[in-house]
Amino acid sequence: MDAESCESYESRDSRDSHGGVVTTDARGRFAPSPTGELHLGNARTALLSWLWARAERGGYLMRVEDIDAPRVRPGMAEQQLEELRWLGLDWDGEPVWQSARTALYEQALHKLGAHVYECFCSRAEIAAAASAPQGEEGPRYPGTCAQLGDDERAEKRRTRAPSLRLRVPQGPIAFHDEIMGDQSFDTQALTGDFVLRRADGIFAYQLAVTVDDGAMGVTQVLRGADLLSSTARQILLHRLLGQPEPRWAHAPLVLSGSGERLAKRDRPLSLSALRQRGVDPRRIVAHLARTCGLDAPDLVEPCQLIEGFSLAAVPRHPVRIGKLPY
Repeated sequence: MDAESCESYESRDSRDSHGGVVTTDARGRFAPSPTGELHLGNARTALLSWLWARAERGGYLMRVEDIDAPRVRPGMAEQQLEELRWLGLDWDGEPVWQSARTALYEQALHKLGAHVYECFCSRAEIAAAASAPQGEEGPRYPGTCAQLGDDERAEKRRTRAPSLRLRVPQGPIAFHDEIMGDQSFDTQALTGDFVLRRADGIFAYQLAVTVDDGAMGVTQVLRGADLLSSTARQILLHRLLGQPEPRWAHAPLVLSGSGERLAKRDRPLSLSALRQRGVDPRRIVAHLARTCGLDAPDLVEPCQLIEGFSLAAVPRHPVRIGKLPY
């Protein structure tokens, strides 16, 4: 797509009530957490999710996942949103802030009813349990509190605030991933009953994102492959809450030149550092597009990549970024 086509994208008549270019029911989203600066891996995921939605002439939503207040850095959300605009990404309507949606999460807990139970175990106690083998995200919860009686829970509640866990059924949950192919995860075997609300009252990621995706009408979720196994947990929650399941796509991670996963502490690879250096954002987009298997010139805007975009081009293996070409 050339520059003239970008102007066409920006001036199409088929727009939703927020002004977005939407002619189908497809709806994607990006959901950054304002705990640190966005790096090139985050930007690549944002670009891919935006292209997937816009190539299907669908809506694209922005959600700020600021629900874990102690970890949120003041002003970081605004910085992240500005840097995404700087890259050339847009979204329909105003961003949604998770911190303003706790009533929805409370309603979801109520709807889950008997599928939820109180847990009084500390992390140390779970790790020390002989029946808690290590899963890919830490010790698997062995179900210690799953069968506590009313009197036992009342007694424990006197000295310790409980977290809330979901009763997870046995057996695998299968789904198709638009990048990684067919997947299957046995959540009970991998993590056991997982937390929906922490003992400090903060809602867990798995519950919040599932409720939000349902409430926002998200039909397609593209994110990093580090969240691939958590998809089974969210599918379970979608089903229990009676929500339609979105389509899934998980992009392999971006690694440093030494093969390590990028983190928000990798400041030379952050959008903020690149912007401060005066790097042309079109050069960054071109670089990221090429790591996704897309044909791109040296300078390109996201809207120039919409035509002909397909997730089939995205490689299934992690991508290393060594010396930057800018």
